[in-house]
Amino acid sequence: MNKLEKLHKANTDKALPDRSVSMSNALSRGAQGLNLSQKRVIALAMASTDSIASKMLVEGQVSGWKVRLTAADYAATFEVDSDTAYSQIKDSSRSLLKCLWRTVEPTKRGEVITEGPWAILAQYRKGEGCVDLTFSPHIAPHLLALRKHFTTYQLKQAAALRSIYAWRLFECLKSWESTGIWSPTIEEFQKAMNAPPSARENFKELRRAILEPALKELREKDNLLIECEQKTRGRKVVGLVLRFTPDPQGSLPL
Repeated sequence: MNKLEKLHKANTDKALPDRSVSMSNALSRGAQGLNLSQKRVIALAMASTDSIASKMLVEGQVSGWKVRLTAADYAATFEVDSDTAYSQIKDSSRSLLKCLWRTVEPTKRGEVITEGPWAILAQYRKGEGCVDLTFSPHIAPHLLALRKHFTTYQLKQAAALRSIYAWRLFECLKSWESTGIWSPTIEEFQKAMNAPPSARENFKELRRAILEPALKELREKDNLLIECEQKTRGRKVVGLVLRFTPDPQGSLPL
């Protein structure tokens, strides 16, 4: 067993909330197009996948990434009742068959944009309180057995979040953890947050509906000290500068 496999085994030996969720920086900073329930399902699936499956997927030995998601695990992790848990798993799994992930990667010949569905097959087992969800093999290299340029955090650090915007902001900050600064243009921030048209057209609405609530939730629930500055050109806000560090008085590390 090599070092990477030992790390994966150590992860799956832990309780679900203590397990790590990882993804490529290209995906964590890109457009995921997910709502909160869909994000929870994907995070739970990532935390539930063992080292053997990760290795086989990345090496192309299997055609899909199949995970059994139970209402019991979902309910315990995200603090909802069992009926709500099964309903959210079922509805999110169905929608992930059509929902697209998107990455943009620079090359010498220009940007390469990649899109694809998150999942390719769902089997609903209401009597057993679970759903078997098969993810696209094309997304696996962005989520499993990552060796470099990736973002990672414990599932419990995001499980308490009640806003998809707070979760996405948390991931973006985590992807810049080594510097403690994220400086997106307004367009980059809008894409990462999957902002609705109203928030894309009006910065005041973006700040009111997305930025300020997300900052407030992360400061309260993930114990982060975050400073946010606006970059302007004339009167127009063209970018943000977010400086962040763990709160020394907090209970959860960044």
